[in-house]
Amino acid sequence: MERPSNRSYSLRGDRMTRAQSLAMRQYWDQYSLSAGQELILNQIFPQKERVILEIGSGMGEATAQIAASSADTGYLAVEMHSAGLAALLLLIVEKQLTNIKMIREDATYLLANYIPDNSVDGIHLLFPDPWPKNRQHKRRIVQSEFVEMAGNKLKPNGFIHIATDWVAYAEWSQGKFGSDSRFTGGVIPKPDFRPLTRFEGKGLGKGHIVTDLKYVKS
Repeated sequence: MERPSNRSYSLRGDRMTRAQSLAMRQYWDQYSLSAGQELILNQIFPQKERVILEIGSGMGEATAQIAASSADTGYLAVEMHSAGLAALLLLIVEKQLTNIKMIREDATYLLANYIPDNSVDGIHLLFPDPWPKNRQHKRRIVQSEFVEMAGNKLKPNGFIHIATDWVAYAEWSQGKFGSDSRFTGGVIPKPDFRPLTRFEGKGLGKGHIVTDLKYVKS
């Protein structure tokens, strides 16, 4: 698969704070991976019970909190925003986390080309860009092709967890996953593992409704 022409993310400016720039220089090689060859997840996290892909880890707040509470799980943070990855690096060092690796890559491209089939225990897709305008819907990461790819990469009984504060995006995701017979699931209560981040708090303050979805591969 070639890199998608319709990117599901917006590349923001990568201006970093002094601390973030220093973290990238000091720790990037230690905690990062490079796409270019197949990523064997149980070799990257050999002592972990399972491996979760964190697609779109943003500024890393949720990823770091989730990883800190699940030491038996490895987390691969997939993000294109360099300043966000640098912010996550600072949290990894601050919290002394040993169960996170990160990669700067387009998630759909990574899944298609470098993640083996039936190798992923779970996928977290927390607050993806909803691309609300009709002409932007083609840029949403949840498309029929993404659902098919997730079904190929997840292990049997593997799952994808989606959280969004855009009701129309939740409905869109339900339609896409509902059309693949390999998946069962739907709306669930907010799980305890998912922290309330500042981003989510701002949305709730504006009256946004947050929907959590979970689909399990048969």
